[in-house]
Amino acid sequence: MTAGLDQEIGRLYRTESGRILATLIRLLGDFDVAEEALQDAFGVALEQWAREGVPANPRTWLVSTGRNRAIDRMRRDARFVSRVEEIDAGALTADAGADAFENESGIEDDRLRLIFTCCHPAIAPESQVALTLRTICGLTTEEIARSFLVPVSTMAQRLVRATGKIRAARIPYRIPPSSELPERIDAALAVVYLVFTEGYAATSGDALIRRELCGEAIRLGRLLVELMPSVSETSGLLALMLLHDARRDARITPEGELVLLEDQDRTRWNRSQIDEGTRLVEASLRSTRVGPYAIQAAIAALHAKAVSATDTDWRQIAALYALLLERAPSPVVELNHAVAVAMVDGPERGLLLLDALGARGVLRDYHLLAAARANLLRRLGKTDAAIRAYEEALGLATLEPERRFLERRITELRLHDSDRAPARS
Repeated sequence: MTAGLDQEIGRLYRTESGRILATLIRLLGDFDVAEEALQDAFGVALEQWAREGVPANPRTWLVSTGRNRAIDRMRRDARFVSRVEEIDAGALTADAGADAFENESGIEDDRLRLIFTCCHPAIAPESQVALTLRTICGLTTEEIARSFLVPVSTMAQRLVRATGKIRAARIPYRIPPSSELPERIDAALAVVYLVFTEGYAATSGDALIRRELCGEAIRLGRLLVELMPSVSETSGLLALMLLHDARRDARITPEGELVLLEDQDRTRWNRSQIDEGTRLVEASLRSTRVGPYAIQAAIAALHAKAVSATDTDWRQIAALYALLLERAPSPVVELNHAVAVAMVDGPERGLLLLDALGARGVLRDYHLLAAARANLLRRLGKTDAAIRAYEEALGLATLEPERRFLERRITELRLHDSDRAPARS
């Protein structure tokens, strides 16, 4: 196999495996069977494409191959004979890889219906999130367990229970009718944002940004706005994602190093996305009850509006975080509120809030709490304490660009401290 083919198959897996899996789940009716079929399809591609070349429509080829391999396996197992007949009755159309589904709204998309399947009320909330990370984001069980701070065995059991519940309860693989949307829309919004955040700030690995996940989440967000245009939080979520994603190209150097918001080249921000996001924020804020996504989008819009870091309206941002704490309290929101307060009232006040949060132990393993403390200690000139806090953050961080950033901060502080040390006679 040539290096070029290896790269192409790797690219297809990163960008298309989620859509292929969603279609295979629809066609095969079983999460585990579909995941095995996906792996089979890429395994066959490695061998066959080396001999015959990449087909004109790789996604269609992979869906068709995965489906056929799964059917062959089922035919060898008597337990699946009736299931094979069902699958054959719903054979693929000419475009085997299409996201072929239409609900009463006229929206067609296999991945959106997969999200609503994962978000069925019969599935436990923590399992909804885990199943979405597995099927939509393509994270491994080990990566999901790390993000939940639970043992791998615990997470594996959750995933097995979730897929088993879908199978046993015969949960329909569809976008629900309008009468059922209200009870599932909050969970659907949450998992779409989860897809985006995993792309915007990956939980582990070598790359800070997974662009394909950001783009997919924004696409799904647009479909949710189309599906439920009267729900202001759908617009709020889409605005939030657009405004964050607008800064994407300025967040990393060409070498893949992390660039803090205050140091970013704002001329590289995507102004068309900022304009669209700002319009959506304004529409969401006119709602009778402003939701958490709209509040977060308003914060992002204030950052996007600032011509430079010094022009940022931190007082209004701190007030919005205080409002967010009322509407959707969480330790991470408390952390962000403390950082905003530090920008308004000084690092001492922010540090008091962070220390109070840390004393409760709720973010004990969250590297950004330690990193935020380190930054405030650095601003206060408490170099030794800042170094210790940065070292704590480094011990918790799993994303390589963040780890390299923290290592640079530690090195800078140590050099600065050695420069200030009095010379020995």
